[in-house]
Amino acid sequence: MTPPEAPTLTYAFAVCRGGALTALAALPGLGTGAPVRTLAAGPLTAVVQDVPAAGFGEEALRRRLSDRDELERCARAHHTVITAASALAPTVPLPLATLYLDDDRAREALGERETSLLTALDRITGRAEWGVKVYAPTGPPPPTPGVAPANGSANGPANGPASGRAYLDRVRTRQQSREQHHTLTLRAAERVHSAVRGLAVAARRLRPHGVEVTGKHRTHVLNAAYLLDLGRERELRAALASLRRDETDIQIELSGPWAPYSFADGGVTDEGTPS
Repeated sequence: MTPPEAPTLTYAFAVCRGGALTALAALPGLGTGAPVRTLAAGPLTAVVQDVPAAGFGEEALRRRLSDRDELERCARAHHTVITAASALAPTVPLPLATLYLDDDRAREALGERETSLLTALDRITGRAEWGVKVYAPTGPPPPTPGVAPANGSANGPANGPASGRAYLDRVRTRQQSREQHHTLTLRAAERVHSAVRGLAVAARRLRPHGVEVTGKHRTHVLNAAYLLDLGRERELRAALASLRRDETDIQIELSGPWAPYSFADGGVTDEGTPS
C-alpha cells in the first residue's frame, strides 16, 4: 500500500506577467526537493514551490526564522529565485515566507490584489532598481582657520581660570567644527540624490544604517533606491563618477541592478508623487 503523501503548503516567491519561465524549474528554491514552478492566476503568473507543512507551518516557520543561519539561508534562496525570474519577465517580489494552504488559496489571494499587482508590473516593466549609499568618513574635525591651540592638554584644562576658559573654547570650537562638517556632508549627499533622481522615474529614501553595519569609521548619510529605465546604466555611472570627483568629503557606493523590491508595492516616491 502506497503511504499517503505528506501535506504541503504553497510558497510564493514572486508575481510575473509574461515571459518564458520554464528555466526556473532548474532552481533548488528552498531546497525542499520540489521544483520551482509557475501558477496561473488570471492575468498574473506566480512563481511558487511546494514546501512541507511540517517544516513551514506557523510554529515551525517561527522557529526557522528565529535561527539566524536558517533565516539567512531562506532569504538567499528567496532572493535567488526572484532575481532569476526578474531576468526573464517583469517581476514583483513577494515578501519572505509568503505561504498559502494550497494553490487555490494562492490564486484567491493574488486575485484580491490583482489590480495593485498589475499596476506595479506596469510601473516596473522595462526598469530596474539601483541603490546609492553615501557615507561621511568620521575622525577628528578639520582645524578651524584662525584658531591657535591654547595651553593645556587636549583632554582637559591646565591650572587656572584662563586655562579653563581656553579649554572650554577649544571644546566648543571642535563641536562647532563637527556640526559644520556634518552639515556640509548632508548637503553633498543631497546633491548626489538630486543628480541621480534626475535620471530616475522614481526614488525611495531608506533608513540609513547604524554603526553596527557601517563600522566606526564612517557615517551613513544617504540610503536611497532609484528606479531607472533599462539602458540608463552608463549615464548613471558617469554621473556618479563626476560626483566622486567633485564631492571629495563623502564616499559614494552604487549597487545593482536589482529586482525592484522598493517599487513593487504601489507606494510613492520621496518627492510625494506616484511612482
